[in-house]
Amino acid sequence: MPEPITDEAVSALMPELRAIMREAADIARPFFRLGGQTTARIWSKAGGSPVTEADVAVDAFLKVRLSALVPGAAWLSEETADDPVRIGHDLVWIVDPIDGTRAFLSGHPDWSIAVALLAEGQPMIGFVHAPAGAADYEAVRGRGATRNGEPIRVHPRESLPGARITGPKPMLDRLARGAGPDTDFARIDRIPSLALRLARVAEGTVDVGLISGNARDWDIAAADLVLREAGGMVCDLSGQATTYNRADPVHGELLAAPVALRDPVLTAWDR
Repeated sequence: MPEPITDEAVSALMPELRAIMREAADIARPFFRLGGQTTARIWSKAGGSPVTEADVAVDAFLKVRLSALVPGAAWLSEETADDPVRIGHDLVWIVDPIDGTRAFLSGHPDWSIAVALLAEGQPMIGFVHAPAGAADYEAVRGRGATRNGEPIRVHPRESLPGARITGPKPMLDRLARGAGPDTDFARIDRIPSLALRLARVAEGTVDVGLISGNARDWDIAAADLVLREAGGMVCDLSGQATTYNRADPVHGELLAAPVALRDPVLTAWDR
């Protein structure tokens, strides 16, 4: 497919992308045991994070199929050696073959397969497939976000009292201190898949999602677009929007929330 890609061409990719995501899930699903340890072989990557044979198999499958779907696109994935050709490239696939690997290997249902297509550094397609939760979150830039084909929007909450929040405990504690004793947050169990953490803000079941430092592009790019198209945003704790496909695809601490909650959260954070 020649560059630049048009909005119409992006939308035309979606039926085949849905089929590819389901095939990817079919590769991972036999290794997953709800409530029990995975049957997949497990080893540690540099830095100690786990990887399973399911991660590697899904990554290899998606590399072939997505590269065929958009032949001109570069590639950035958690399980593929980084190729600097992606830097400055117009089209880039950003892929996490299994987001929430620890959840996957321990039998927790909150893992996902996350795929984004970037154009000029910003996501044009975001697709988060949660096989154990039977949920597909999709977005095409400028065309809204859906869950299983139905439109989704962030919750219309505009202030912090009573907000449903999730994320690492130290970050939640800091936000609660800054918000004050009368805010009465509802704390939701931490969601292992960062992509799903953002997607649940997009669907309105979570109001504020906090993400500790060290997230990568592949953890958040797909769900970032889903959240944007649902009326939310992802930014750092100084309010700067996320950017993608940099030489170092690592992010600091992040906030995911409806646009209306951005300033209240940042104000509470800085107190």
